[in-house]
Amino acid sequence: MPNSAPSKNRGIFLLPNLLTTAGLFSGFFAIVASMNNQFESAAVAIFIAMVFDGLDGRVARMTNTQSDFGAEYDSMADIVSFGMAPALVMYNWALSDLGKFGWLAAFIFVAGGALRLARFNTNLGSEDKRYFQGLAIPSAAAIVSGLVWVGTKYDIAPDSISYLAAIVTICAGLLMVSNFRYHSFKDVDWRGRVSFLVILAVVLAFVVVATEPSLVLFSIFFLYALSGPILTIRSVGRLELKHVVGDTDEECEEELAQNAEKSTKNKQKDQEESKPE
Repeated sequence: MPNSAPSKNRGIFLLPNLLTTAGLFSGFFAIVASMNNQFESAAVAIFIAMVFDGLDGRVARMTNTQSDFGAEYDSMADIVSFGMAPALVMYNWALSDLGKFGWLAAFIFVAGGALRLARFNTNLGSEDKRYFQGLAIPSAAAIVSGLVWVGTKYDIAPDSISYLAAIVTICAGLLMVSNFRYHSFKDVDWRGRVSFLVILAVVLAFVVVATEPSLVLFSIFFLYALSGPILTIRSVGRLELKHVVGDTDEECEEELAQNAEKSTKNKQKDQEESKPE
């Protein structure tokens, strides 16, 4: 007797997974380029992977093509493009001469990225969407690859900053598994109307980035990495170990959420008071 139940559609949505594949290819290309001493191309490829990573999820939501397969594939691509690729590019550029300390620094970054993705996937849907818990792996990758890009762009000898590069790599890896809160910018209404000055500011921002892309992008993501500890300290008042690392309990989460909501209300109040009558 034939089964009358409809068969489950096991097809894969093409467009978002195509973008994810493009990001994965960019990360793999970065690894190969660094093995051939093409470090500037490798660093640029990681930033290109960030563009594809930002597009695939948004395209999937806009076209209603989200799937469990796409989410898992995106995580696998992220660990290659933003975990393995930046660590190996940095290792081949500046850390290889440090011996064991060099490859351990690179491994800390890879492990931090893997743990960051695992924690993000398990907490999906249960955390405050306005904030990330720990530095997002694409931002950490931008810091590491951005340092390589700046070094090659300005002909900085890798052996002269090898220990600095190791410290930056380790700190980026540790920030990913920290409890520091980072703005996710998911509460921004991208479909809303804005004033002409906002569009003008966006144009000027593109001009500034285009003048010195390596230095400007590295500076932006470096400052973003510093914003997490600053935001957390301002939210809790007195910093404790549970605010930095470890499992956050419900009391800690509630405290951070209340302080963040209070800060948002104060900003909205200040904006309303500053409006001309």
